[in-house]
Amino acid sequence: MKYFAAAFACFLLAACGGETDVAPSAENPDLDNSAASPAGEAADSAVETKGASVALDDLAEAFVKLSLAIGVHDPAFVDAYHGPDEWAQAAASEARPLDEVAADAQALLIKVSRANADAPSLRGAMLEKLVRASVARIEIALGQFYPFNEETRLLYDAVAPQYDVDEFDAVLEEIDALLPGDAPLHERVDAFRNSLAIAEDKLLPVFNAAIAECRKRTLAHYDLPDNERFRLEFVTDKPWSGYNWYQGDFESLIQVNTDFPIIIDRAVDLGCHEGYPGHHTWNVMLEREFLNKNGWIEYSVYPLFSPLSVTAEGSANYGIELAFPHDEKITFEREVLFPLAGLNPEDAEKLDRLNKSRRKLSHSRNHIARAYLDGDIDRDEAIAMLTTYGLQSRERAEQGVRFIETYRGYVINYNLGRDLVEDYINRIAVGRVDTWSAFQTLLTTPLAASDIMAAP
Repeated sequence: MKYFAAAFACFLLAACGGETDVAPSAENPDLDNSAASPAGEAADSAVETKGASVALDDLAEAFVKLSLAIGVHDPAFVDAYHGPDEWAQAAASEARPLDEVAADAQALLIKVSRANADAPSLRGAMLEKLVRASVARIEIALGQFYPFNEETRLLYDAVAPQYDVDEFDAVLEEIDALLPGDAPLHERVDAFRNSLAIAEDKLLPVFNAAIAECRKRTLAHYDLPDNERFRLEFVTDKPWSGYNWYQGDFESLIQVNTDFPIIIDRAVDLGCHEGYPGHHTWNVMLEREFLNKNGWIEYSVYPLFSPLSVTAEGSANYGIELAFPHDEKITFEREVLFPLAGLNPEDAEKLDRLNKSRRKLSHSRNHIARAYLDGDIDRDEAIAMLTTYGLQSRERAEQGVRFIETYRGYVINYNLGRDLVEDYINRIAVGRVDTWSAFQTLLTTPLAASDIMAAP
């Protein structure tokens, strides 16, 4: 954390310090002596920074209360909250009309924009983007339609590129060669993966082993609080495969959806993504560094439809590779998880080759979501495309469309977010140990997608 603290302090001094005054002398007798000395300059800078911080503190509190008010109308909006109970109770009991909340959001955006213009800071810039995303989400709830790209720009500060479907088709040819046969390709892939499903009575020991390994590898690099912890639950009837519900006080509830068979590779994926060094680790660091140490109350709430989600999902997906670089994931699965699940370890290599090819298709989800939400294809066409390019059964593809209908452009955060995180890490890290350090810097710096792309 010392690296981040020093970097952030330097940014504040550069942003708030202003130009250097001319030193007093016989030729300049009217200049204030306090401005001439380093101590005087530091004092002035500290006063300016403190004043800006106090202003942001008030605006940040207003943002938290705004988020809770939105959450009354939009149940998916507040993903996590661990601020004062009375604020949540007040929001629930008041339940103000959404158009009133919209007016409050617009007024707050003006105030935050002015405050950040007067005293620019990383904190202020992120707070402004958070409020701007809140305004957009309210407008969507009130019936405003934004094209997919505009919606993701407003909510997540990111826009997915245009895609060449021919590139996805080329990947399908790779997979066809890996799993030859007469049945449709998605059926062959689905059949092979389902042959590696974890039996119901093996789910808990397999997931416990996977998460324990993810945690061990993360703690080898990060000093997390002694009381950080999680609970694991298996659930059904959800539009997602796994979810982390951060509870505050360094605790998470990790849920795994068992609507469909859980394939052996998902244990490490979900263990890293939802736990270590993914969502749980990120939330713990936010609470410890931003909320507890810095007193940034805006981080007591996590609005799902916000620029925070690019880092949240992107880092959680990249965290799998960070914790298990090169062939370490498939090696661990073959040597530990396959035997624990009673599966044949000889199938591990083929599964790994399949997954490496399937990852090249991950952006097809953005392409399909954009076409569906913009009205270029209908629901059945979206399901058919998810079946083809997601290489999954119709039932799983229908679940995928449910996710798109529920969370809309949020899908870009998983793959585009991962790409942005990987590019960022590759730019600033040198070697494996430094990769973990760079990852921690990303997790503990208030950067939106455009900031991540602009970072040197």
